[in-house]
Amino acid sequence: MDSVTGLITGTSGGGAECKEGVEEGGGVRHRVAHVEMKLSALESEEGSQVPLNSDIITSHPQMAPRRTPALYLTLIGLLIFSAAFLLGYVAFGGMWRSCQEERELIPLSDAAGSEHVPEGGVMYMSELRQMLKKYLKEDRMENTLRRVSRTSHPPGSSEGNAIASEILQNLQNLRMDHTWTDSHYATLQFPSRSQRNSLWLVDSEGVELEEIPLDGDGYCAYSATGTTTGGVVYVNYGRREDFDQLRSIGVSLNGSIAIVRVGGGLSFAEKVWHAQEAGHVGVLIYPDPADVPQDPRRLGLHSNAVISEHVHLGSGDPYTPGFPSFNHTQFPSTQSSGLPIIPAQPISANVASKLLSQLSGVGCPRGWQGRLPYVQCVLGPGFTGPGERRVKMGVFNKMKPVLLNNIFASIEGKVEPDHYIIVGAQRDSWGQGAVKSGVGTAILMELARTFSTMVENGFLPKRSLLFVSWDGGDFGNVGATEWLEGYLTMLHLKAVAYFSLDQAILGDDNLSVYSSPLLADLIEGAIKHVEHPKHSGQSIFSLVQRQGGWKNIVKPLYLNSGAYSFTAFGGVPAMQLRFNEDTRVYPFVNTQLDSVGRLQELLQGRFCAVGRAVAELIGLMVLKLSHDHILPLDVTCYSSAAQQLSSKLSVHTTELQIRGLSPQWIFSARGDYSRAARSLLDAIKNSDVQDERLARLYNTRIMRVEYYFLSQYMSVVETPFRHVFHGRGDHTLTALAEHLSLLRSDPHLFDEVRFRRQLALFTWTMQGAANALSGDVWNVDNPL
Repeated sequence: MDSVTGLITGTSGGGAECKEGVEEGGGVRHRVAHVEMKLSALESEEGSQVPLNSDIITSHPQMAPRRTPALYLTLIGLLIFSAAFLLGYVAFGGMWRSCQEERELIPLSDAAGSEHVPEGGVMYMSELRQMLKKYLKEDRMENTLRRVSRTSHPPGSSEGNAIASEILQNLQNLRMDHTWTDSHYATLQFPSRSQRNSLWLVDSEGVELEEIPLDGDGYCAYSATGTTTGGVVYVNYGRREDFDQLRSIGVSLNGSIAIVRVGGGLSFAEKVWHAQEAGHVGVLIYPDPADVPQDPRRLGLHSNAVISEHVHLGSGDPYTPGFPSFNHTQFPSTQSSGLPIIPAQPISANVASKLLSQLSGVGCPRGWQGRLPYVQCVLGPGFTGPGERRVKMGVFNKMKPVLLNNIFASIEGKVEPDHYIIVGAQRDSWGQGAVKSGVGTAILMELARTFSTMVENGFLPKRSLLFVSWDGGDFGNVGATEWLEGYLTMLHLKAVAYFSLDQAILGDDNLSVYSSPLLADLIEGAIKHVEHPKHSGQSIFSLVQRQGGWKNIVKPLYLNSGAYSFTAFGGVPAMQLRFNEDTRVYPFVNTQLDSVGRLQELLQGRFCAVGRAVAELIGLMVLKLSHDHILPLDVTCYSSAAQQLSSKLSVHTTELQIRGLSPQWIFSARGDYSRAARSLLDAIKNSDVQDERLARLYNTRIMRVEYYFLSQYMSVVETPFRHVFHGRGDHTLTALAEHLSLLRSDPHLFDEVRFRRQLALFTWTMQGAANALSGDVWNVDNPL
């Protein structure tokens, strides 16, 4: 997926200086309105039909009857000047485009033929970058962070509703073109008030021997409920390869309860899903000191703390999969295929140590040893000591319908107002949520204020900007997904890109970018113009280059990110970026300890500097997308990903041919897509991109590319993440490649029928994308 051909041209300039004392508001917008009124008044006057040269005649009434030679000379001079001007325009008009590409000129008219132009007529991209830096106020971000993270504010709570009302009011005060709320009734799961979740040691008859106290605030939303009993098996991070290794050792998994560590690159939902597939009847999830710092004196958790996270392998309301959760709609009785059927519960390191220290059985494989005190790494499932002991766990969470309110504000574009660039952040949190919701909300509100001020002072975006505060994020991006479900059939025609601000600050050392490959090249241009928050006077780009180059910081989207659903479910290019620490992690996310004080302690008081860097990065990419004539999305990127699959298929050609399988069709589909992408780029290169009608046609084709890779052969209800590159399921490139590898690692596990179906699903999705990108049907290459 590395870049092949980008549409972005890098530009220089743009420091990080923020000039204070600039008056906000007013400016060009008021002058434009005044000009419009004057023009309207002039058009309504009786003299508006007078010939164009009447001004010359009436301004010199005494000269009209005399027709002196001076008058004739003046008229001849004007004619010569006009002819020379027209000839110069014809001769050099074609240079406008190349000049614009070099200096990035931005016309400041509402549309072609506009009757008013602000002072100066045009602005350069460098001026817009300076304008962004000038109006961005980092101190406002800290104020918002402290307000939002004052106390716990889960969806539906009084504090959550109060914050939502304040955000809506603040956005309305910015004089946006539109502000509104989008409401959904969603089914969320909370701990029961009448019956706490429990954990017991029991004997072989099920008699309770000892209750093990649990943290009353910790739970896994969307866990299955009820009680279950079994032996205990330590499964490391709960990855598929961990379970494969346990099977190879001969450890009995069926009917046991898994104890799994936080981390390993997996969400809680993925850990529970893998344990369920392996035959476990319950899951206990704990933070190991090897992965999560647990020394409160050094910014760590205390040993009794738990980390809570939902366990729905999906996003949105799991009881209305594929449908928006409007309370007036009658849905069929259904639920998400990603809901677990076994109970899950977070436990502390102390509880895990108590259980794991008593296990008997085979010793752990190399690399599985954590840092729990007094624990020798043993896999289980039995316990040491006399008698047969087991663990009994009870989960009694309750479902509750909750009204979610997403809050929107928009600035309308002047050329393509129906094309949206969306910036959003989660607003809710089980705890104080400084990182979980406060950081993103603070940056979101400051970006909304900054762009509103820029518009008041002369910036006219070509495309519309949407700023969104999402509700229900802690339960699997429920608010955002429900909105996506409500507009799924039209988003690929409207949404240019989505930028998630969730958990954007977990440190101040290294920048990581999780992105659709269509957007990846944007980050290169942005980091050249943003100062690193920890290294004054140095751009992020300069530091990244010393660490191997900017492409090394770009990573695939992951399941629990705020951006994932937009791409994998909605077919919209999305990005989420984050600053991390070099040598330590911020351990308080998804705990009751995620506070502003602890975040500032980690950053050594530099939240404002890091927040500003994130805001500038997102702001610069939004500027680029909102003003370029042609959207700077890399439509060739997926050719590289498909090429990787083609290479793997080529390696296994002999084994495939023995089974009567041919990779030829996938080679053909990849070739067709590559040709269609190059053809589109060539057509754009040789076109007048200032022609708004033509530019819109090209942009519409570019915007749909991500959507083309949502497999149209999969049900959105059964397989919500239909994207063949980023999704989850048997239709994806990942699943196909993993199955293909069995030809040599475990040939007896290779399923020819399944592989034929996988190959067909991927091939036809790729071919459909190629056909759609080609444009009109007569441009599709289908030789007889």
